[in-house]
Amino acid sequence: MQDSRLLLATSIGLCAVIGFWGVIDPASLQAIAKEIVDQYFFSRGWFVMLSVTLMLLFCLGLTVTKYGDIRLGADTDRPEYSTPTWIAMLFAAGMGVGLLFWAVAEPLTHFYFAKDFLPTPLAAEQALLAANFNWGIHAWAIYGTTALTIAYFSFRRGTPMLVSAPVKNLFPGESWATAVGWFSDFMAIAAIAIGVGGSVAMGVFQVADGVTVLFGGDVTPSWLVAAVFFLMIAAYIPPLLVDLGSGMARLSNIAMALAIALVAYTVILGPSEFLLNSIIGGIGNYVAEVLPRGLQTFTFYGDETSKWFQDWTLTYMVWWIAWGPFVGVFVARISKGRTIREFVLGVLIGPTLFSTIWFGAFGGVGLYESLDGQGELLAMTQTNVERMTFALLDRLPLATLTTLVTIAAAFLFIVTSVVSAAFVLGMFSTGGNPDPSAKVRVIWGGLLGVLGAAMILSGSMNAVKTLIALGALPFVFITVLLMTCLIRALLQDSQENRQ
Repeated sequence: MQDSRLLLATSIGLCAVIGFWGVIDPASLQAIAKEIVDQYFFSRGWFVMLSVTLMLLFCLGLTVTKYGDIRLGADTDRPEYSTPTWIAMLFAAGMGVGLLFWAVAEPLTHFYFAKDFLPTPLAAEQALLAANFNWGIHAWAIYGTTALTIAYFSFRRGTPMLVSAPVKNLFPGESWATAVGWFSDFMAIAAIAIGVGGSVAMGVFQVADGVTVLFGGDVTPSWLVAAVFFLMIAAYIPPLLVDLGSGMARLSNIAMALAIALVAYTVILGPSEFLLNSIIGGIGNYVAEVLPRGLQTFTFYGDETSKWFQDWTLTYMVWWIAWGPFVGVFVARISKGRTIREFVLGVLIGPTLFSTIWFGAFGGVGLYESLDGQGELLAMTQTNVERMTFALLDRLPLATLTTLVTIAAAFLFIVTSVVSAAFVLGMFSTGGNPDPSAKVRVIWGGLLGVLGAAMILSGSMNAVKTLIALGALPFVFITVLLMTCLIRALLQDSQENRQ
């Protein structure tokens, strides 16, 4: 109990300090974060890429071994949710507002960079590959490893759903395991809070820009950003006062349905033949390059390419690691009764396939315009990435309707993410209490708002990405530790079953 209170006080204190520092002096926080992250990426970028690739190979390896038959729970347990609903919930938890934000902006940003070094067709192909890689199976391998470890120990060994549980379970009574476990929970809380705070900022930027577009404005005023921010807080505080129930799952599914409708609309009413070719070609190129790309560090390509790699791929990998504990607990909770093979294949393949379709459609429209000699969207990557999704929708029929749908989806994604994250943070910071008090949940909801405000005041999405990376850096090592714990537990339990 004393450890739980210390963890609660310390984690809230750290997040409050970072949040209020970012509100009072965002420039200095951003400068220090950038210096730390740049140095880490320069010296340990290889370790990040090696780690996430090993997680992917580990997850895939489980599907072809006897361990894939192990059920997450009792042998008689069966899944609570249908497979389509389960995959929709995975996607809503793991990606959400980020895909709406970067749908057009990321592929075109990569293209803007690559066209100075590569022939135009190859630059477009590599731009789409980069976006697919950053949001693809490696991200879900990070989520899958964390979630599978938490689910296995919780459902097979009866531990609480905490990052520290596997270490403490394997080494009971060891003082070093207690210390490492406490630090793991502490850093998980920091990674979740800062990561979700960044998503709050993304959601606010996108919703505010969408409203500006609806009313024909050119520049989003600061007062509108502030109004959307406070509206978002007002929307997620009331759910924190009640139990986390099926209503949150329904909201996530509504947001996911809106996202599916948007991508279908884009393919049908956009340059359909080009987009279908873009999607299929993107999937083929991704499948061919995904494993080699996972070990690519662009060592020999010069400073500009190295910086691009650090600013995008490395930043994304630690971004997914930052969300790993939060998404891991959520995915573990909804996956009881599935076999490890079902779990891995569903977590890795379903959301990754949707992401490649998403970027093939939205990124494809942007690339189509750029290759056709129209440079407006491409130029916008350097001035206003927040508005690029809306600028693309404005080029298609029913722009007002689709803009409203995008605003609604972004708003729902971020509200459900914050409510779920506040619940998980409350659970982590109270020693695994499956039902943290409303007071604790509201405190975390408020701190997530403060962190979101700090990210907004940083003034740019690059600064937001840097701050998220800062929060996740220590958790890179903890994720590898979790994978090691799962391997040890599987071998132990297999040996006991043979005796």
